[in-house]
Amino acid sequence: MPGRSQEPVVAPRSSWGSDEHIAGTERLGGAWSLSAAVALACVFAIKRAGSESTAMHRLTTTLRTAMSLSRRPATSRQATAAVLAVRRAAWWSPGRTACLEESAAAVLLLAARGLSVTWCHGIAPDPVRLHAWVQTEHGELVAEPGSTRAYTPVLVFGDRREQ
Repeated sequence: MPGRSQEPVVAPRSSWGSDEHIAGTERLGGAWSLSAAVALACVFAIKRAGSESTAMHRLTTTLRTAMSLSRRPATSRQATAAVLAVRRAAWWSPGRTACLEESAAAVLLLAARGLSVTWCHGIAPDPVRLHAWVQTEHGELVAEPGSTRAYTPVLVFGDRREQ
């Protein structure tokens, strides 16, 4: 366009969901939560309970089941508190805790309290990047940067608007 300077476009780095947000890179204040640690341990157990090739299927089946038992949507505040509690617990975790484990544990933590969120697993192109996150019933990102909107959801569970 005439009169506009052309700024160079910088391609994003390859990422498997852990570069764009603070999970695992920044210690968070607040109380440590035993229930968040238990939810995270459940995710680890589910992933390791059988063949590695079926771990994602086991995890998504568990998430769908947990969400089906939830009675009411979590507020933005409740969902944020759950995600941050899981992130705090992840600092003490002996296993890999990235976006997949973190978001799944947050869903389980909320479901144990009868609350639901929408769980998303998506992809962004060029270079290919994967990410998992939770959002409120109204599509609000929970404890995620705006750059998460660059991901196209491929798997979405718990979106009551589609039911």
